[in-house]
Amino acid sequence: MTTPLLSVRDIEKRYGARIGCTGVGFDLYPGEVMGIVGESGSGKSTLLNCLAGHLTPDQGEVIYHDRQGVGRDTVTMSEPERRMLSRTDWAFVHQNPRDGLRMGVSAGGNVGERLMAVGHRHYGGIRSVATDWLGRVEIADDRIDDRPSSFSGGMQQRLQIARNLVTGPRLVFMDEPTGGLDVSVQARLLDLLRGLVRQMGLSVILVTHDLAVVRLLADRLMVMKSGHVVETGLTDQVLDDPQHAYTQLLVSSVLQA
Repeated sequence: MTTPLLSVRDIEKRYGARIGCTGVGFDLYPGEVMGIVGESGSGKSTLLNCLAGHLTPDQGEVIYHDRQGVGRDTVTMSEPERRMLSRTDWAFVHQNPRDGLRMGVSAGGNVGERLMAVGHRHYGGIRSVATDWLGRVEIADDRIDDRPSSFSGGMQQRLQIARNLVTGPRLVFMDEPTGGLDVSVQARLLDLLRGLVRQMGLSVILVTHDLAVVRLLADRLMVMKSGHVVETGLTDQVLDDPQHAYTQLLVSSVLQA
């Protein structure tokens, strides 16, 4: 636990004169969940995409310590190296599951593709693992050959989670994973996510506007406003005793809703 899994240093991203995020730095340790909250336009999604390699920051470092303990700056990695990292050690759960699934491929095929990307070749073995993972995300065995387009939104999100976690990544980026779902479906998904995160010892960077989601899932919390981190700390500490006026406003708006 003395060596961070991810060390973020002075990340900045601008869109012309507009600041996406600036001066962001933190360490993420193995098995830790970091929540990032803020209103729309606060910079949280820009930051997440810079950390995940989907955007190139204008300055700063994202040092990832691999399974051998070697730290490398993913910002300066080659694109093939970054793609390999995304297939093996990292995963990304999109808000809209259609962005993370192949809708014309069966549910089992979606999970199997991730396995094949890391070298699995035996059809029977792949199908067996896919079946097991569908069960772990509460999708019935007899839906393995159905396409995701026939699934509900909650089922599609659970399938996306299975596709992402089947290869045992060390770091998972989540962008509003419960966004757009009914309250009852959200609760079921959150229980599932919390169990999988703890069972697998995953490190997670979670972006959401929902403070109830971070209270349930996140160990630590960063609050962003206008591209800046305005408050950070243990999740319960930040939510129960917010110090910054903006955090106080966010918390009070939830309490009054």
